[in-house]
Amino acid sequence: MNLIAAPARLSTASGTFDAQFEARLHWSAAADAAIEQRVADILADVRQRGDAAVLEYTARFDALTATSMGALELTQAELKAAFDAIPPAQRDALQAAARRVRSYHEAQKKANGESWSYRDEDGSLLGQKVTPLDRVGIYVPGGKAAYPSSVLMNAIPAHVAGVGEIIMVVPTPKGEKNALVLAAAYVAGVSRAFTIGGAQAVAALAYGTQTVPKVDKITGPGNAYVASAKKHVFGTVGIDMIAGPSEILVLADGSTPADWVAMDLFSQAEHDELAQSILLCPDEAYIDKVLDAMNRLLPTMPRADIIAKSLNGRGALIHTRSMEEACAISNRIAPEHLEISSHEPHRWEPLLKHAGAIFLGAYTSESLGDYCAGPNHVLPTSGTARFSSPLGVYDFQKRSSIIEVSEQGAQTLGKIAAEIAYGEGLQAHARAAEMRLKVVPAMRSGQ
Repeated sequence: MNLIAAPARLSTASGTFDAQFEARLHWSAAADAAIEQRVADILADVRQRGDAAVLEYTARFDALTATSMGALELTQAELKAAFDAIPPAQRDALQAAARRVRSYHEAQKKANGESWSYRDEDGSLLGQKVTPLDRVGIYVPGGKAAYPSSVLMNAIPAHVAGVGEIIMVVPTPKGEKNALVLAAAYVAGVSRAFTIGGAQAVAALAYGTQTVPKVDKITGPGNAYVASAKKHVFGTVGIDMIAGPSEILVLADGSTPADWVAMDLFSQAEHDELAQSILLCPDEAYIDKVLDAMNRLLPTMPRADIIAKSLNGRGALIHTRSMEEACAISNRIAPEHLEISSHEPHRWEPLLKHAGAIFLGAYTSESLGDYCAGPNHVLPTSGTARFSSPLGVYDFQKRSSIIEVSEQGAQTLGKIAAEIAYGEGLQAHARAAEMRLKVVPAMRSGQ
């Protein structure tokens, strides 16, 4: 098959740009009704029957038959054996990546993840206590591809945060276990791991079964069934986000080799057909060079068919009037990955408000962030970077307010609280505050 990269060519100078741009950008995060209903059925069944339902769905969807959940749990010895069995170069790469990810998240924890308190002028103590979650579940995709990097990015910040127990679930269709994923679980300090996936794995983590412990929060990406299941169980447990297709946006000034930019656009397109790759550039001749590079390099890619479908269905090469305009459009998109492929990236970075991760300069390929730079690669998609953040230590902690009112402080605060409480018609609230006053007033009536 003669594959051709034909992403949409758009220009901001065109009178129809906004309509064309919005049409290209649009992606509906809503799963279809059949998936929603199927997921609801699976969740209800797992909640009712526990292990038996998980075993049944694992046999049906992953062609992996087991007589007990014990057969689907990966032991620590098995994780270590996988680590010992992979090539030394892979062991070294996993450990190096893990060190960088751990170092970054330890710095993140020190920056704003500590408890704090102060005393006011009346001697009352006010503050915040930060504590880790007791148990979290991490979902690691394992269908079309294996992602050991996702193990590191989910488990390590949880470990740094101080989470007591980390439960990993990973589908292993037909029982095929990926040694690198298991080795990553060993390196990252996963507590327990089960070879289950899909909505049934999310249900097992959310509700608990006879074998799989109930967790407090579920993180990690998955397919439409996993995303739908996470949405359904939110409230019973916490979740990180509902992830959509992967995205990359490259702001280029024409100074980076065109082959580099073409391959960076490929790096997201190869995930799946719905992934989105966009180039914004004020140099039309450079856009031509990137397109030429795409078509020259595409036949060399093992996942060329997926890349072509992604680029041709959702990709765009956009000619802008200036880099300033490119930055403004980027803020409208709020991409998951944002590369500033420029010889002066720090000139443009202050103009950029919304992105999951920002990659500065020609040498900072998005793929380095995916694997080993240190910051987390679990990022908001589908424009949600406008209001949400990358996965981090803070996702595995919770905050409790600390209040210790002194006798003197009660005299001031009690009057304020009582006044507001009477105004709300909550006399018991008011009276509780007034009883701490040195001179207790008569209870008001008619409030």
